[in-house]
Amino acid sequence: MPEPRPIADGLFRITPDGPRLLAARCDGCGKLHFPASESCPYCGGASCHEAALAGTGLLFLYTVVKSAPPGYRGPLPYGFGIVELPEGLRVVTRLTEPDAARLRRGQAMRLVVEPLFNDDDGTPVLSYAFAPGGSA
Repeated sequence: MPEPRPIADGLFRITPDGPRLLAARCDGCGKLHFPASESCPYCGGASCHEAALAGTGLLFLYTVVKSAPPGYRGPLPYGFGIVELPEGLRVVTRLTEPDAARLRRGQAMRLVVEPLFNDDDGTPVLSYAFAPGGSA
């Protein structure tokens, strides 16, 4: 079986303490942004450095997606929402829980990295998502 690959480079890192999303902090204004980029979307600063984010957060908003959006190759249905991280950043994310009755605003969530689909050549493609549980 081929070695799994991330859905996009620079979104997350798997550490001994668990997965971490990779944001960037602007050296000029100090604000975080995700996904990371070399320039700041807030002030236009050209100097940003990588910042690994906490692996937990609180569910801010959520819904359940039952029809695949264009290009989506993962399982259906799936949860989709916004998770607020301890750093104050809100991240738009896939949720592992596809049942809206099992989700609630303010629910503790934890970051996971898992296979989303297999490429045409059979390579597992890893993506991040948030699952219920953990502490924030």
